[in-house]
Amino acid sequence: MSLDEIAGEVLGAARERGTYRRMRVLDGAQSTRMRVDGREALLFAGSNALDLAHHPEVVEAAARAARDFGCAAGGSRLISGNLSIHEELEQDLAKFLGTETALAFNTGYMANVGVIPALAGDGDVVVSDALSHASIIDGCRLSRADVRVFPHGDLDALEAVLREVASTRRRVLLAVDGVYSMDGDVAPLPEMIALAKRWGAMLLLDDAHGTGTLGRTGRGSAEHCGVSEAVDMHLGTLGKALGSFGAFVAGSSALRELLVNAARSFIFSCALSPPQVAAAATALRLAQREPWRRTRLQDNARRLRSRLARLGHSTQPSTTHIVPVVVGDNARTMAACEGLLERGFYAQGIRHPSVPAGTARLRFTPMATHRTGEIDALADAVSEVLA
Repeated sequence: MSLDEIAGEVLGAARERGTYRRMRVLDGAQSTRMRVDGREALLFAGSNALDLAHHPEVVEAAARAARDFGCAAGGSRLISGNLSIHEELEQDLAKFLGTETALAFNTGYMANVGVIPALAGDGDVVVSDALSHASIIDGCRLSRADVRVFPHGDLDALEAVLREVASTRRRVLLAVDGVYSMDGDVAPLPEMIALAKRWGAMLLLDDAHGTGTLGRTGRGSAEHCGVSEAVDMHLGTLGKALGSFGAFVAGSSALRELLVNAARSFIFSCALSPPQVAAAATALRLAQREPWRRTRLQDNARRLRSRLARLGHSTQPSTTHIVPVVVGDNARTMAACEGLLERGFYAQGIRHPSVPAGTARLRFTPMATHRTGEIDALADAVSEVLA
């Protein structure tokens, strides 16, 4: 078959299923209000949760780094790309999370597909939740380890798997999300960690959506649950609440040394550009210096969940700034998405395979700087388009 025939076959099937996707075009600085496909709209579809991506100090730090270091690192970290600002950012991240070291990756996806195969391989076992992020799923596949999946949040099923493999496998890795990106619930980390310790499993916590947004000091879902020091490996992103680009893994010095030598997505990639690194370092300091952003973010999320509930729309099981309203049908979900945009609100409809088939949803992500009137107006508009 020709390329065009293959594309036609695949895209035709996607249209039939109602899962065909296209990219919208957004204009303007990342903030609460942008132009979406030429239409002015309040943004409830992004991950810039603390509204730091266009903060003047973050922008100036990126510009200064571009002037001082250039716009590219110039190579992989193991050849010519390991700049002093990379090392400084990693030291800041380790101090923030209370770990010995940290190592930056270019994306959260690249972190998971690098870390998991570095820790587990043929004959080992990786255990993960049924709603794990795609990067965890693909990291498991690349590892060539046996993969055991337990139903979402089911601690009894998790213990049964860990008990079964504990005495027969050389290495067991439990890889879980801290905050589930499509449901907004927090993993039962205290119980999961206790089970991992009991059965000798390592714990990798992908806290992409928790970093900067949860916990007394913003250290994420582990701090929120009171178990920060019990996590073996913290994985976080620089491209969501921290308003820049990239990701990191934090843990022991031995972990960093292992990843530098064994994580292929780190070894064979150009390093993060200096402006991105400087922006992330500055945003990290701002997030710590301005805790009101984290407080306001969660206040806005609670207000949205509460108002939607009063209007008859469940947001379960969300307890965070990721607020879903499950519609079910693909076509109705996307019609609601378009109806919201016509009313001046952008929240993307999410369909399979991002969520299980039959659970298409509107996924709302309020920001720290949304006003209460904007939150209320969004909830009212949701009720209108779903009526």
